Amino acid sequence: MKKKNYSDPCNAFKLLNVIIIKRNIFQLTFFALLILSPYLFAQKVLTQPQQANQSEDLVEILKSDELEIINENGVDSRRVTNGVFKHKGALLYSKLAIQNINTNVIEAFGNVKIVQGDTVTVTGDTLFYFGNTRLAIVSGRKTVLKDQKRTLTTRKIEYDMANGLANYKVPGRTVDEENVLTSKEGIYNTSTKEFTYYKNVKLVNKKYTLTTDTLLYNSLTKWSYFTGATKIVNKDGTVVGTRGQYNTESAQSSFHKRTTVDNETYTLTADSLVVDGKTNNGQGKGNVVIVAKKDKTVLNGDEGYYWKSQGFSKIFGHAYVRNVVSEDTLYIRADTLYSYENARDSTRKLIGHKNVFIYKSDFQGKCDSITYNTADSIIRFFRQPILWSDQHYQMEADSITAFLVNNEINRMLLKGKSFVITEDTLVRQFNQVKGRVINAYFETGNKLKQVLVDGNGESAYYAIDDKDKNIGLNRVECGRMNLQFVNNQVQKISFVGKPDGKLIPPSKIKPTERQLDGFNWRIKEKPTKEKTTWAEL
Repeated sequence: MKKKNYSDPCNAFKLLNVIIIKRNIFQLTFFALLILSPYLFAQKVLTQPQQANQSEDLVEILKSDELEIINENGVDSRRVTNGVFKHKGALLYSKLAIQNINTNVIEAFGNVKIVQGDTVTVTGDTLFYFGNTRLAIVSGRKTVLKDQKRTLTTRKIEYDMANGLANYKVPGRTVDEENVLTSKEGIYNTSTKEFTYYKNVKLVNKKYTLTTDTLLYNSLTKWSYFTGATKIVNKDGTVVGTRGQYNTESAQSSFHKRTTVDNETYTLTADSLVVDGKTNNGQGKGNVVIVAKKDKTVLNGDEGYYWKSQGFSKIFGHAYVRNVVSEDTLYIRADTLYSYENARDSTRKLIGHKNVFIYKSDFQGKCDSITYNTADSIIRFFRQPILWSDQHYQMEADSITAFLVNNEINRMLLKGKSFVITEDTLVRQFNQVKGRVINAYFETGNKLKQVLVDGNGESAYYAIDDKDKNIGLNRVECGRMNLQFVNNQVQKISFVGKPDGKLIPPSKIKPTERQLDGFNWRIKEKPTKEKTTWAEL
């Protein structure tokens, strides 16, 4: 549209004498209106005093290339070309705008721009601005809101300029110095610098990627608060949860519902979880499960910690560990369990402290503390350890070391006050061996094969003839002895040194002679799988 020249007063007065009537539209030029404005506004004040307050909030035109005043059916409007409007400290730009004086609404088209203060700019193709509520609806093929540090791009933005809230209900993309965040819907508070994102939310950072259903992100504090199914992925692993918070700068995170941390070496799952994204250290509470992937070791408890760089885990409160080897599972329960991983040779050492129970399908035990090396399958029991087997034997000592081969006990080393009891089901009595140090060897099926006693040896065993008839009780004392068993019955015995012993016929065996000093058959204390895993509680 060609720009009209109203700089000549003569031309302006000529226009005052020209009235073009078209569809009941009266068009006057802007400068003519200025000349008549004292009279017109005086008349308006006299006839419509109730609109005085509204005129104070009317959007102001700062400049334009062309302005037309239009009245149609009692509605006053302005048609502004290449205009600039001002309202409540904000500037509005467009190629073409229609301003409804009655409703204080502006419809603008082409190169639309809103500048609010020195911080927020909104651009698009079209604008609906409601002056009374200061709501701006900007849309277009590319609608952009920018502040000092971030850019929001979408197709349509509803911007509540009074409260600084920018709302979009179509897919949008927010970019700042560190992050790219996309979602189907969102709200940005330009005052608090907080974003709320909904539906298919994805936050991409050079260090990680976060996806969730709903996300509140504060760009000043760098904290993200999320609800719904959430996943955080970085080069070291993945965190999956449903509700929590994450700091994009420090990589600290906390989760308040069932959450799992997964990486190449372990998974940590808990009802609530705190994770350091830089170190991958984690702290979990409530039904904690730590899984070491390399050796299929699983730690369970009420509360647990994991230090990735040290390969160290600690778990307590109904704590127990499962180690799956050759389709059989070893369970260890303790007040506190520790797990140490040696990254160099991929081995793991487990330590149980206080009130230890152990359960395996072929043997069970209890003690005050325990260590288990998964690499060499050696289990060490300390402080009043006692072990049982379904093959009817019981072992006690100050300390016991169990050597497993192919997930079965191959040998047990008992040191200090060692005592071995086997139940002889044939005579319904107990064979017993005690000494300072005892080596017990086993054959397939965890059957006792041989017992070597070194130091202060004593034995009480029942002699059986070739017809499996009891011929008496052998009581022997000797520094060193070698007992060989078949089906838990003494088959052969050898003594080194000068044995002191006697065979007591069955009819002359006194009750006190049937047991060595310290005998105590404690089969009722044998742990079950349920008791070891706290399932009996």
